[in-house]
Amino acid sequence: MNPSTAQASVIVDELVRNDVPHVVLTPGSRNAALAMALHAAAEAGRLTLHVRIDERAAAFLALGLARGSGRPVAVVCTSGTAAANLHPAVLEAHHSGVGLLTITADRPPELHGTGANQTIDQRGLFGSAAVAVEFPVAERREGQNQVWRGLVCRAVAQAEHGRPVQVNVPFREPLVPTFEPRWPESLDGRPGGLRWTTSAAPVSMAGSRVDFRLPARTLMVVGSGRSDRAMAAATVAATAGWPAVAEPSGLAAALSGGAAVLRCGALLLSLGELPPPLRPDAVVVVGRPTLSRGVRGLMGRVPVYGIGDHPQWTDPQYVATHVRGWLDLDDMSQVDGVDAEWLPAWRHADSGATTAVDKLLSEEPWPTGLQLAVELVSALPSGATLFLGSSNPVRDVDLVAEPRADLRVYANRGVAGIDGNVSTAAGVALAEGGPAYALIGDLTLLHDLNGLLIGPPEQRPNLTVVVHNDDGGGIFTLLEQGAAEYQRSFERVFGTPHGADLSALCAGYGVPHALATTRDELRAALRPAPGLRVVEIRSNRALLRDLHARLRAAVSEAALR
Repeated sequence: MNPSTAQASVIVDELVRNDVPHVVLTPGSRNAALAMALHAAAEAGRLTLHVRIDERAAAFLALGLARGSGRPVAVVCTSGTAAANLHPAVLEAHHSGVGLLTITADRPPELHGTGANQTIDQRGLFGSAAVAVEFPVAERREGQNQVWRGLVCRAVAQAEHGRPVQVNVPFREPLVPTFEPRWPESLDGRPGGLRWTTSAAPVSMAGSRVDFRLPARTLMVVGSGRSDRAMAAATVAATAGWPAVAEPSGLAAALSGGAAVLRCGALLLSLGELPPPLRPDAVVVVGRPTLSRGVRGLMGRVPVYGIGDHPQWTDPQYVATHVRGWLDLDDMSQVDGVDAEWLPAWRHADSGATTAVDKLLSEEPWPTGLQLAVELVSALPSGATLFLGSSNPVRDVDLVAEPRADLRVYANRGVAGIDGNVSTAAGVALAEGGPAYALIGDLTLLHDLNGLLIGPPEQRPNLTVVVHNDDGGGIFTLLEQGAAEYQRSFERVFGTPHGADLSALCAGYGVPHALATTRDELRAALRPAPGLRVVEIRSNRALLRDLHARLRAAVSEAALR
């Protein structure tokens, strides 16, 4: 075999040995050797190969596969702007701690700076967002096999610690198999299918003592992040009698740990200054909360104790007094007892808020985003997977949906972009295997429409994509620019109506589409079914700002009096 073919075959073999279960491939010329080696490995049943034609969608598909499988997943592309299109998914992986392997085929050094086609400087293309692993150009000489395998092991080891990695591989022609002299050394890996180099996980320090005391009247906030830390911290909250406010992506871990999760906790905190019975003496923040301004406001008024990754902990307001990487029952001696009135006061307020929410939404004309959030979460089958799109969908679920421990909830909250959400949801669905659902907005669908583009030979996810279509950027209606005094400019530069026919677009991609105009039609459309499909719900975003104002007023009157 020629050097490019030899190098590609070794890279793929070592990926398999490092337990990389899925690889997403986009077609190209410079990555031809990798494409052929991956195809051979997939046909031999050694890995699962997914082929997509859009690099950005492919990268987010790999991100979703990594989230759902819990293992590093690779995305492979050709050189030039193809590699640049992986950048949004790399950023999301970096900020959410997902091990994404981007394998970018490159031109050899002699073609750089010469005007050669599809040639850019790809070395360290993603900057600080990804660890860079640079391969040498393959040569016909001894000592190559161990270098190639060792570099793959280094890349996977970084990804296993939640770091995105760019593996940049320059290939010289020929890029496809040719008749060549015998290779000068064995290209075999370690006996028994072992990795070339096995790296040990870092030692946990979870048994260490804390150096601070936690008040009895503490409120726990759970955001996105490592589920093991969230579950351990939630167990402490349950034992100490602390109420918990959990964002959707941290909800299952918080409930599994036994925490008393409030359904309307974020909504209660959004009302501003709390009455004395609900006023905490401290807040314990687990993971990375990103959704609620009310949570951020509370963190600015009371001492904050952060439970997160060191040394880059989550504290954008610079208010944390102590930060550590864990909280478990060994730390209960550092908690100043249990206040018997603390949790009941919050439960009473949450009950009042829940009653007010349900009453208001029952009287509201169908559909609104808040009603859709309640209906969808309650209708999903037990054990289902739910992906929540950025902007309003994840916030609507956060504000009003009933907490459920039997759903696996995902969201791209690393940088919270609307790009790649369809592809990420598809990747999660493929990795999880069971019935999966996504709740996204219309702009989010349009931004990743190629996430629906799956070739006939490819495995299709069992994914129902529920699209809340309010013809534009509904989230901006709720922000400062949505106020009445800015209406002259709002619709064109923030509302951005598009008038797109989602049914026709889905038909063009060969994806079934249904329009649900009633609650009954929505529930019927949510029944588990194989394959990929889109369910559209249309609403009027002009009514959104008033609805949320009335919701806050009703909750304030019912829960905080």
